[in-house]
Amino acid sequence: MRLRVIDFGSVSPLRSQAGFHGMAKAMGPDDDPVLTLTNPDDPYVCVGLHQEIAKEVDEDFCKANSLPIFRRRIGGGAVYLDTNQLFTHFIYPRKKAPEFAVNLYPMFIEPVVRTYQDLGVNAVYRPVNDIQVDGRKIGGTGAASIGEATVMAGSFMYDFDTANMARCLKVPSEKFRDKLKTTLDDYMTTMVKQLDEVPDRAHLITLFLKHCAGALGVTPEMSEPTEAEMKAIEEEERALSDPEWTYKQGRKFVDMGVKISAGMHLTESAHKAPGGMIRVHLLERDDKIADLMISGDFTCLPPGGIDRLAERLVGENLDFDGLAAAAASGFEEIGIEMPGVEPADIATTVMAAKEAST
Repeated sequence: MRLRVIDFGSVSPLRSQAGFHGMAKAMGPDDDPVLTLTNPDDPYVCVGLHQEIAKEVDEDFCKANSLPIFRRRIGGGAVYLDTNQLFTHFIYPRKKAPEFAVNLYPMFIEPVVRTYQDLGVNAVYRPVNDIQVDGRKIGGTGAASIGEATVMAGSFMYDFDTANMARCLKVPSEKFRDKLKTTLDDYMTTMVKQLDEVPDRAHLITLFLKHCAGALGVTPEMSEPTEAEMKAIEEEERALSDPEWTYKQGRKFVDMGVKISAGMHLTESAHKAPGGMIRVHLLERDDKIADLMISGDFTCLPPGGIDRLAERLVGENLDFDGLAAAAASGFEEIGIEMPGVEPADIATTVMAAKEAST
């Protein structure tokens, strides 16, 4: 099977996101799979599909330092990105990719791991979706369905600015921020830290394509976007830079707050599941869910699945066993895949919000 390889090179922060989004939107069910490669030419902050920016990002710092904030159509957490990362996006027609999200990660992480090992970096796959070197993270990945495509996002980490990463995130105190930077320094590693001499971009890509061929059974061929694909990329630039999209996850919270009346309580909570942080805004009335917003840095397929689940839980009694059963039923009916997150995790987070109102 041919793998079209499109190297966008060094591009603007917006194009670094819109490139793969547009390629995915333009993909048809019988198209060849695509691998895109790119580096942003300026730093920016990128938040996950399900995150609430006001809870995750220090917007004042970003504004003061001219750091744009973009929301991707892939789950996961907020991250500071710059030219020190080479982004990789495998974009496959759905029927040519593994059926379940949990199977995407080992398949598409394998050529990345082999490339690192070829360079002398002792990288290994760590479930659910991380790459580690001697217990330290050198990269994470994310999966999504966009249009007719399955997308697997990753990167090669030349270096990582832990100071700016810690500064961009919303934290409860400056002491906590200092601790966060120390933790990032201790827990993360990069090619700069691992190698005496880092590979140039061309050599890294050559090795990577060799291992894509071996691990995925494909024939990589360099390609260029078609006219239709370029049009889709330009449309995605407009969509991803629209504030309505960027701040979409906060709008429902505002709407919920407006609805508060006698006998209603608006509370929030957070719960760390193996697959990521889950945040809940709960509007409670008469011991039932009157409205619900679920956000966080998890991966959820299909993309709108978590919002549909929240809508499905409206009207449920605030009882752990009942909520866990209702969430499990919702997972099955909607076809939700959330690697590392179980229905019981949803129930736990909702009940924690319930406890906050008492």
